[in-house]
Amino acid sequence: MKSASIAILGEYSPDFEPHIATNAAIRHSATQLEVAFDVNWISTDDISESLFANHAAIWVAPGSPYKNLEKALWAIRFARENNVPCLGTCGGFQHMILEYARNVLGFKDAQHAEYDPYSSCLFISKLECSLAGREMPLQFVPDSRVSQIYGSHSATEQYYCNFGINPDCIELLKSGPMNFVASDAEGEIRVIELPAHPYYVGTLYVPQMRSTEQKPNPLVTAFLQSAAEQ
Repeated sequence: MKSASIAILGEYSPDFEPHIATNAAIRHSATQLEVAFDVNWISTDDISESLFANHAAIWVAPGSPYKNLEKALWAIRFARENNVPCLGTCGGFQHMILEYARNVLGFKDAQHAEYDPYSSCLFISKLECSLAGREMPLQFVPDSRVSQIYGSHSATEQYYCNFGINPDCIELLKSGPMNFVASDAEGEIRVIELPAHPYYVGTLYVPQMRSTEQKPNPLVTAFLQSAAEQ
């Protein structure tokens, strides 16, 4: 059986529902793909340059703030620049936005409100209404990679977050190469993808929460498929 190793970056907690769901979703999709995955949870404090020598892909997990913001952003940047499959969900999505703002758009002081709520350059801000526990319908941009993965222009997914993109920064973010490919009923950006990359997708929602043995989440399956092909 084919095998691959993936790293899940975050501060693992066995009592945190999205982390439990992450492990389960990987099992569901691995069974569907008939590929064995060696899965390693790695605290952001323990990220080192050996990360990518030992893993074919990274999943930046929910559960921020992370212990080491700079190491998390370093890993995301490396994956983005070196065509390493990268999936970011919830907090992972937020940190992918932050890395992009700093290192692609040039806002070196771009910040996340969990770390510095009083920053004058907040690209990630606290949501006016928490999305934790909510299920919401999404509309995907036609012909986007994510819509192709789902095989649909819409989906319903679950959230577990209190932070999202600062509305004041949306136009700045759209000025670069990142594609913003899904919005919810409120018109807010919920999915990003990077064109011409093997797999670089971030979702503010938590796709692993709706994965089952009978119906693995397609985003997770596509991520693992990309990892297996590396």
